[in-house]
Amino acid sequence: MTQPEADSWQPSQLQLDRIRYRRSRTRRSVLIALVSTVVVLGAIVLFVGHAKGWPDTQKSFFDVRAGWDGLGAQIKALWLNIQIMLISEVCVLVFGAIIALLRTLQGPVFFPLRMLATVYVDLFRGIPLLIVIYLVVFGIPSLHISYLPKGSFTLSIVALTLTYTAYVAEVMRAGIQSVHPSQASAARSLGLTHGQSMRYVIFPQGLRRVLPPLLNDFVSLQKDTSLVSIGGAIEVVLTALNQQSQDFKFVHYVVAALIFVALSVPLTRLTDWIARRQGWVSGGAII
Repeated sequence: MTQPEADSWQPSQLQLDRIRYRRSRTRRSVLIALVSTVVVLGAIVLFVGHAKGWPDTQKSFFDVRAGWDGLGAQIKALWLNIQIMLISEVCVLVFGAIIALLRTLQGPVFFPLRMLATVYVDLFRGIPLLIVIYLVVFGIPSLHISYLPKGSFTLSIVALTLTYTAYVAEVMRAGIQSVHPSQASAARSLGLTHGQSMRYVIFPQGLRRVLPPLLNDFVSLQKDTSLVSIGGAIEVVLTALNQQSQDFKFVHYVVAALIFVALSVPLTRLTDWIARRQGWVSGGAII
């Protein structure tokens, strides 16, 4: 097609009709979503607002002044949650990769390592995190071994790492096993050893494929840092508990919940973006 012909091209009437139809469907969908949202929110407001106990609930859970007064202390305590989260994430990535690699070792000579890795994963995926924190935070100091950590900060990281390593290891193992065997064969044909093939070819591909579920695990890890309060770590939830014990207002828990939401939303949106980039989205939903 020459330049004059390209400049004079116009879409057909059928194409214009399709564009107008799609635009009308989009406007209709947006209008329906807006109306349904207003109706649902209005129904909730009317239902809750006419409840007999709403005045007492409002004073306890939605006292803006009390929540604002306690916000500074909670944000200050949030730094401990962030520290625990970041250190735990690094440890989980390292140990999760090790466990995943051990579970993918081939040959009867590696059976003991595979068995130990499998027992570890089954054990810590089965025990609730709350119980793991109790066992680690209160059990290790009771041994009275001088070189073992005793602080709630370090022991909380150990408990979170033990539990989440089991989950992340399974995610990584799934990524490794999703790589087609031809990739390993091609790497070996180029002269790479098994270890080099895993390091440079298979593991990077497998890790890339499971980035969205990995990030979802880290969203859960970020929220579960609130459980370390049972070991005495002065973080957001324990700070809210102390504030509530002084003025008997549950608004401090609402503020703590909003703080965790503000932390998790950016990571959740990053997960969605990575999922779209990798083609995990079908029909507007993440598969």
